[in-house]
Amino acid sequence: MSKRTAFLDRIAAGPVLLGMVHLKGESAEEKLEIAQREIGLLYANGVDAVIVENYFGAPEDMERVLGWLQATRPADCYGVNVLDDDERGFTMAGRFGASFVQLDSVAGHLSADDEAAFAERLSAWRSGTDAAVLGGVRFKYQPYLSGNDVETDLRLGMERADAIVVTGDGTGMETDLERIREFREVLKGFPLIVGAGVTSANYDAQLEQADGAIVGSFLKDTGKDNGDVDGARVAELSGLLHALR
Repeated sequence: MSKRTAFLDRIAAGPVLLGMVHLKGESAEEKLEIAQREIGLLYANGVDAVIVENYFGAPEDMERVLGWLQATRPADCYGVNVLDDDERGFTMAGRFGASFVQLDSVAGHLSADDEAAFAERLSAWRSGTDAAVLGGVRFKYQPYLSGNDVETDLRLGMERADAIVVTGDGTGMETDLERIREFREVLKGFPLIVGAGVTSANYDAQLEQADGAIVGSFLKDTGKDNGDVDGARVAELSGLLHALR
């Protein structure tokens, strides 16, 4: 079974917990050291996968972390999100054996004139790797330029991704329940992941209509994106999500 298939099967048996690795640190060496420690805590305390992202770091920092994952934890599930460089995300996924690529936006962020070219590029990128795609629609911090209604953008998203990611307005901010329900009504049984704001206090409502969550800030000791991963927080939330299965 391919990593992609195993990952999508895991979502189908969800809800899944995907832990974000932000790559904090003052130097390349410190970023790698912190990422190794955080990834160990995330896996040990029950996440289904980690996502390596250049939130604080650079793509080169991601490559060092992904190389370490591939060498030391090849059986574990991990994904990549290269902010502002979707093509590089697919390149990294193929090079380092990632199970999935997260793209902040696959629909809604482009004008009608740019849609066809984007769809062609995305199709070419996908053909170069077996990785699954988690695609945002009307994603946090992304522009809304399509002029489409939500249903049209979501149907485009379903053509371009293996799961849709929904968020509120910002990192760590709770995703509006009406938006989650609106997405689910259109998506029907298509996988839906909540991409921001899930905590141990709201997980049941947030995931009532969703198949999993991407969580970063809440898993930190401060509850902020610049904190340190707290194993107890990870264990608490993963236990709550797994109990829903």
